[in-house]
This record gives sequence, structure tokens and C-alpha cells, in this order.
Amino acid sequence: MASSGAGARLEGSLLDVLGTDAAGMAGLSRHWQDEILRADLVAAPRRLLADLEAWRGDTPAPELLASDRPAELLPRLQRALVAGERVVLLASGDPLWFGLGRLLLQHFPAERLRFHPAPTSLQLAFARLGRPWQDASWISLHGRDPEPLAARLQQRPTALAVLTDPGRGGAAEVRGILRASGLEAAYQVWLAERLGHPAERLQRLEPADPLPPDLDPLHLVLLIAVEPAVPPPEALPLFGLADGLWLQHPDQPGLMTKREVRIQLLADLELPETGVLWDIGAGVGSVGLEALRLRPGLALWAVERRAGAAALIGANATRLGVRPAGVLEGEAPAALADLPDPDRVLIGGGGAGRSALLEAVLGRLRPGGVVVLPLATVEGLARCRPLLEQAGLGVAITQIQAWRGAPLAEGTRLAPLNPVLVLKGTRPAAG
Repeated sequence: MASSGAGARLEGSLLDVLGTDAAGMAGLSRHWQDEILRADLVAAPRRLLADLEAWRGDTPAPELLASDRPAELLPRLQRALVAGERVVLLASGDPLWFGLGRLLLQHFPAERLRFHPAPTSLQLAFARLGRPWQDASWISLHGRDPEPLAARLQQRPTALAVLTDPGRGGAAEVRGILRASGLEAAYQVWLAERLGHPAERLQRLEPADPLPPDLDPLHLVLLIAVEPAVPPPEALPLFGLADGLWLQHPDQPGLMTKREVRIQLLADLELPETGVLWDIGAGVGSVGLEALRLRPGLALWAVERRAGAAALIGANATRLGVRPAGVLEGEAPAALADLPDPDRVLIGGGGAGRSALLEAVLGRLRPGGVVVLPLATVEGLARCRPLLEQAGLGVAITQIQAWRGAPLAEGTRLAPLNPVLVLKGTRPAAG
């Protein structure tokens, strides 16, 4: 009867792919040290060959080959397996995680390969930090431009490991993108170097700290979300605060109006010195609270259906040194019933019920009032524009498309933010 699985493999005709950490040979168990000495052929990164030669001494076996150019090594590995030789290939970390595993599986039958992973740099980094990492995500910049990192940061991950490529996307590029994204205040930056090596190093960098002059090319960057510190309100800019200064909903940390869009919305609202401002679908409160910094005499009523919104918006208001007239947790338009009639309205939410919400707002908007709707789709624009026109409001439409500079090699690439359509309606003043 034919058998399958590990028991069917032929002794001596397997390629053992052995993961190592930065300690190299010194970090291997005694079992694997003995297995390497018994092998016929050992392929390893060039940095490990000196240690292997010292272990081998004057004996001719095992044959040692550099694996830094694995494509050139494949023919020799194939011949060794056909000849039934014992073969060990040393790799970094887990060979099946951004390692040689994928290349080997493209050229050898899976039953001829046996993988023995070591802890990955990602595992070691969080272990050294002493932080659980089941909520962590990662992005690799190996052989890639760092631009996707900017897009990933807009989602505000709680913990992000960046596998760096010093030639294209090293620690300097990571910090540059973090700064360009306005998120320096929202993340701790940790450098992890030579993980697993006796000379490994883990250090936290403050925004003003320079990179270490002896930064090892073998490093990764950990970005750990923290509650952003905030300078005294009087030290903040009048408006256009960095995205990273805002406290976020923990379950949807990237769901807020970005700085570039916020600035345009504040301009379109044409804020009066006094009056009533409704911020419907207020999110973290960013637009309405910045409006209060510009016009402290306004009465801001923020409405957000998400549970916990009142506490979060209140905390952001305290950080900015402003005080809303009220923050309501509830569904609009029902939540608007007891509010004073508005002079200005921002409708940032509504979803499928946006048309009904807009009709309710138009029934309350004072003469000379302005309503502004940021929209993600042209379908939303098509549904809402006729309602403004039928109510006799003057209509203006703008598309906001912003780009943020992201480091790229020796230059800068512009990384786009999602475009936003802004629909503005202005009610004529009383005659």
C-alpha cells in the first residue's frame, strides 16, 4: 500500500530549510548544530559562512555555499537532491514569511522541502517590547516604495510593524511619512535592531530625536498607537490641527475628517461671530470644535449616534480649550427636535437616510443660513442637490482632492487622500 505524508519521504533526499535569528549559528540548538555538521551540503547567507567554516575545521564536509543569490544556487540544490545528499539551507526567521520559502516551492516539490522556522523579527520585536501583538498589523517595504505606508497610517492601526528596506524605505522614510501624515503625536516610534543577536538593541525615538548614527541595516520599526499629548490650547494653531492630535474612537480610529478637508469645510461654512452651529454626524468633533476656536461666540450642538461619542467629543473639546453648547448621542433627525434653529449646519453623516435628514434640516435652517455636506459619492450628490434647489437655496459644488508628500528615495512622491465632494447650500437672507 502506498503511504503519504512525512513517513513517505526518502531519507537523505530532503532539503531542510532552517530559520535563524540574528545570532546566526550561535542561536541554533545543539541538535541542529550536529545536523549541519552531518550534512553533505550547507547553503547559508555569506555573513554566516565564516562561522560555518570554523565549525567545519579541516574536514571537507559539509560543502558550503553562499545563498545570497538563491536563483544561482537552485541548480546545485537540485543536483544534490537527485543524488540523495543531505542538504541544509539556512534562512532568516521563518522562511515562509517573506523568505526563501516561496522561491523554493516554485522550483521543488513540496514533499522534498521541510521547513523549520525560527521566530520572525516581528515576533521578537513585540516580545522585547513586552506587548501582546494579536492586534498588530504589518507592512513590508522590502523592494517597494514607502508610499503604501501613508495609506495604511490613515487607517490608524493600533500597532504597526514596518519591515524596512534601508535602500528604499528605512527608518528615516518611515518617520518622514509619519510626520507628513500629521500623526507624530499619535504613535510611539521604536527601532528594533539585530533581533536575536547578543548585540540587539531596542530603543524608542521621540519626534525630535535623530536616528542613531550606527543604525544597523538589519532593523524594523514599530509604531505603537498612544493617546496623543497636546500642548496648551493657546499654543495650538487657530485651525487646521494635525490629525494625530485628536482622540479617536478605538474601534474605528481612522474615521475622522482629514485636516485638508476640515479646512475647506470651515471656509465653506462662512462662520458668523454668533449664532447656532449644528454638527451632525460629528464623529470625533473635529470640524465643530475647530469652528469654536475660530468663532468662540457660536453655540455648537454636536450630534453623533455612536455610543461614547459625548465623552470623546467632550475630551477633545477640553484639549482644545473650547466648550460646545451640547453634545447629543442619538439618531438624527429625531435628536434635533429640541435644539435651537441653526444658522449653520454641517451634515457629515446620514448614510441612506441623508435625504430625509437634509429635508428636516432645511425645515429649520434660518434665513441667511448655510448647510454644507461632504459627500463620498456622486450618487449622494445627485440625491441631495435637487433638495437644496427645490428649497430655494443657492448651490455650490466643490471637489477636494489633496495629496500629501511622502519620502521616496532622494525625493518626494505625492500620496493622494480620498477625494471628497462638498455640496453647499445658502438660504437667502430675510428681505
